Amino acid sequence: MDLNKLQSIFTIGETVAVEFKRCGNGIESDTYETVCSFLNRFGGDIFLGVLDDGTVVGVPEKAAADMVKNFIKTVSNPTVFSPTIYLAPEIIKYDDKRTIIHVHIPPSAEVHSYKKVIYDRRDDADVKVTAAGAIAQMYIRKQNIFTEKKIYPYAKMEDLRLDLLPQIRIMAQNHAGGQHPWTAMSDEELLKSAGLYGRDIATGEEGYNLAAIMLLGKDDVILNVAPAYVTDALVRKVNIDRYDDREVIKTNLIESYKQLLEFGRKNLPDKFFLEDIVNKSLRNTIVREMVSNTLMHREFTSSYTAKFVIEKDRMYVENANRAAREGIITVNNLEPNPKNPIIAAFFRNIGYADQLGSGVRNLFKYSKFYSGKEPEFVEGDVFRIVLPLDEEYSYDFGWDNVGKIETKESRFATKNGESATMETKTATKEAMIETKKELTKEEIKILCLIREDSFVKQKTLHEKTGISLGTVKRILPRLQEKGVLVREGGKRFGKWIIKVAEQEKIKANNEKYPVSKAKGKKEKDNKL
Repeated sequence: MDLNKLQSIFTIGETVAVEFKRCGNGIESDTYETVCSFLNRFGGDIFLGVLDDGTVVGVPEKAAADMVKNFIKTVSNPTVFSPTIYLAPEIIKYDDKRTIIHVHIPPSAEVHSYKKVIYDRRDDADVKVTAAGAIAQMYIRKQNIFTEKKIYPYAKMEDLRLDLLPQIRIMAQNHAGGQHPWTAMSDEELLKSAGLYGRDIATGEEGYNLAAIMLLGKDDVILNVAPAYVTDALVRKVNIDRYDDREVIKTNLIESYKQLLEFGRKNLPDKFFLEDIVNKSLRNTIVREMVSNTLMHREFTSSYTAKFVIEKDRMYVENANRAAREGIITVNNLEPNPKNPIIAAFFRNIGYADQLGSGVRNLFKYSKFYSGKEPEFVEGDVFRIVLPLDEEYSYDFGWDNVGKIETKESRFATKNGESATMETKTATKEAMIETKKELTKEEIKILCLIREDSFVKQKTLHEKTGISLGTVKRILPRLQEKGVLVREGGKRFGKWIIKVAEQEKIKANNEKYPVSKAKGKKEKDNKL
């Protein structure tokens, strides 16, 4: 969250969706009461280290990390919060002297309690709800709003793809930086913790809900409860009357996400882009945001076919929607409104999505670097994201260290004082190319796989490239020595970052030396 937005929030003050907490010596219990009330109402934002009047006093900088750990431990403790929730507080350096903590709480499809007490949000206050009738109304309200909560009492664990859960635990653990409550839970505990098992307060029915079936259901089970569920992925660049490529995807949301992401990677160019000094795939970032949005926020009870279409001058996704309003969505009028909070929370836990609303902002941010134009978001009974495409458009560089945007045109803007930065970057790019020429065929293969999955393991690199495990273990430090590759985090939960990258060259070499699934193939190093 940028400083201007923070200052605007502090000036406006506390609202139904904003709460300030001093938290000078630690996190007080009333902070968790607010978390509970936000979950039960419309969601909101808590700022720790801010007085009631909006004055920023900060929290002890050295204690901030421990405060975040204690916060996460509390909200994920089933004896304190029921059901538990995973949140990711953000430590913000407000200025040279003051540090604050920001916690975003999305609205939940569940009714939550803190220390066995249910709280609701009224204006800017947290209110205890004790009357049985009022509590029942809260459950009914949630049930009526979110169709993902529909209970299927005859659905069993064997109707779900439990084989996906080990992978899901690892993804959640990696996304959380090495620690996530799901890793220590049984399958049944994980499903309940994620809100995939519940009870309909109006009927008394208990069991797995629609969210569970859509996220993890076997294909025949999904077809049974949502017969019209499908995502039609099409490419229409040459054959506009029919299609150049097509995939009809009807499987669970976890694997649908992977298949749609791969479809986008296969049919869209990936243009060179540096953010600071780190290679960033614009294509993968854009496709990820569009795919996660259309999977998370669709109305699964509708018969409308969801689409992911790539054309010559645009690509778009569209899906059935429960519109809160109608019209064009911009960064300025964005009001995050999760259609399926359980599914959205699951996606955020495993790294398929980020904070609510960030996808819209990221698409506006990165699409101009990819195609030179901004996307369009249209809210209605059918929700659409349309992103212009221009294969001829090229944005070769990125941001410099002070956040200045450099374009191809600005590279030639001056020849004297202002051109120093351009010349430096040009020299840097030339150095990159020289380094690339020194890479071997085997190194290129490994970089191609790392580029697709930064968390890839050595064993996987061995299996997919056919390069012996011992050679893989020698190549990785060699790439680090060359300045191409950086390791972030430990051996178990860390990830790889490609620092020196020329994406089109990697792509070209990947086509020249395709990754093989065969094991044990020995190849001689060929200097590129």
